Amino acid sequence: MIAELPFTVAAVVLAGFMFVSVLRLAIGPTAADRAVALDTVNTLVVTTMVLLGAGLGQVVLVDVAIVYALLSFVSTLYIARYLEGGWG
Repeated sequence: MIAELPFTVAAVVLAGFMFVSVLRLAIGPTAADRAVALDTVNTLVVTTMVLLGAGLGQVVLVDVAIVYALLSFVSTLYIARYLEGGWG
């Protein structure tokens, strides 16, 4: 019970950060704000996966988090290139 408390507190804090980031994603005034908010949400998802992997003792969640982080990074690069107008 006591060993689970830090993971629960961290999960609640991450959920609060995710809520704020999704809010910015929804109301961001520019496309760049939305792109940064989406990248922040992706980073928080990776952090949550690593936290769950550590809390549950499942190494496979850390592996999935690494692949998700790589895909998130590549998608962020494509979004940034699109916003810069690099394909036209």
